[in-house]
Amino acid sequence: MPRPLPPPGPAHERRSADAAPPPRLPIGEMMLVPLSVFHARQICDWRYPSPYERFNWPAWADMVRSGSDFGDRRVRRRQFAAIVDPWGGLLGFAQFFPLVGVLRLGLGLHPELCSRGLGARFVRLIADEARRRAPGEQIDLEVLTWNTRAIRAYERAGFCITDTYERDSTHGRAQFHCMVYLPEHGPGQPPLEA
Repeated sequence: MPRPLPPPGPAHERRSADAAPPPRLPIGEMMLVPLSVFHARQICDWRYPSPYERFNWPAWADMVRSGSDFGDRRVRRRQFAAIVDPWGGLLGFAQFFPLVGVLRLGLGLHPELCSRGLGARFVRLIADEARRRAPGEQIDLEVLTWNTRAIRAYERAGFCITDTYERDSTHGRAQFHCMVYLPEHGPGQPPLEA
């Protein structure tokens, strides 16, 4: 008797959002994998506590309807990755946004994993992948100036503040730091002047 064929698509895309394995602690290996619809739906369900609630994503159906960010299949495939643990639990996500001569990072760690000492390792994994994707290009990110928790993790990962400015954001005008990945200068150290 022939064996039945498996359902189409990767197993992680066939599970329902309710079946998402929770992140496990302690976290061992972290791996970057393509961001699937399964991962994207989970990210849309994450809820950060105040004052970080501004980082909550809209509902998945709204993301798909508007075609914004990872709600657009093409953008999701080109720019986004999921960071998972060895058991498939979603730890976070990364965006690799190409600019002229720069690869800008966007990222998010699962709300239940914030403030647990994982930030620097998580960010370093993403920054190293960015260097692999865009050798020779500057790697940077933007962070709200009040988000000291993130700034500390970025500095420990090898980023340093190179500029501060005000710009429009989804929540109105806000102050941002631009931080550049320069691990050779030491954690949080400014680049050497020429």
